[in-house]
Amino acid sequence: MRAAILASCLLLVAFCLDGIPAYATSVDQSTVSVGGVSAALLKPAHPHGGIILLSGGSGMIGVGPGGTISKGGNQLVRTRLAYASRGFAVLVPDCCVDVAAAVKYMRDFGHVTLVGTSRGTLRAARGIAAGARPDRLVLTSGFLSNASGDSNNVMNLLGSPSALPPTLIVHHRQDGCRVTAPAGVAPFLAWAKDKAHAVWLDGGASEGRLCGARAHHGFNGLDGQVVSVVAGFAAR
Repeated sequence: MRAAILASCLLLVAFCLDGIPAYATSVDQSTVSVGGVSAALLKPAHPHGGIILLSGGSGMIGVGPGGTISKGGNQLVRTRLAYASRGFAVLVPDCCVDVAAAVKYMRDFGHVTLVGTSRGTLRAARGIAAGARPDRLVLTSGFLSNASGDSNNVMNLLGSPSALPPTLIVHHRQDGCRVTAPAGVAPFLAWAKDKAHAVWLDGGASEGRLCGARAHHGFNGLDGQVVSVVAGFAAR
């Protein structure tokens, strides 16, 4: 029965988890090479923009043939179909893709939003520091400032907010991860000035490691809210 329910969800290109609604839309899934790195590409019939999703942790998600991903638990990775179902072409690369090359690849689909979560926010920052120029940037559960708990953070990697595109911070008020503390958000916003704003989420459930994908850090139980906020920002 569980397998049948999962198959139905996939046919609808939907996530029947955490409040993400089902969208009956056709999405082509394939594996492409971006600068020599494998990436899953999800492409709806008529994309109105591109989204690049940078996983947390090591970034090694195991992209296989046909756009398959063997390690799909990360919050951005597990919701990739939800973004495609909203009309975005979605690129989910293995580590460690050249972010500038990924942005250039996705230009064929219109404006490009770069989204990183947890350690993926560091990879996004390094990419921008090296010359990547997405139209928008989203940092969820981010290593944002020294007050986040680690000197290896977006502010220190960039040095100046001059290269920041319009930026959205999405953070959980109860994020218990020691390197993405909620206290790190305010210093980042002050540094970025009018280039960034934050959306705070609350509630859901926290299970396992505090820095894990099923904790508040990974927005467990709030996937639908995260997708709605990020997709709305990307569509502007």
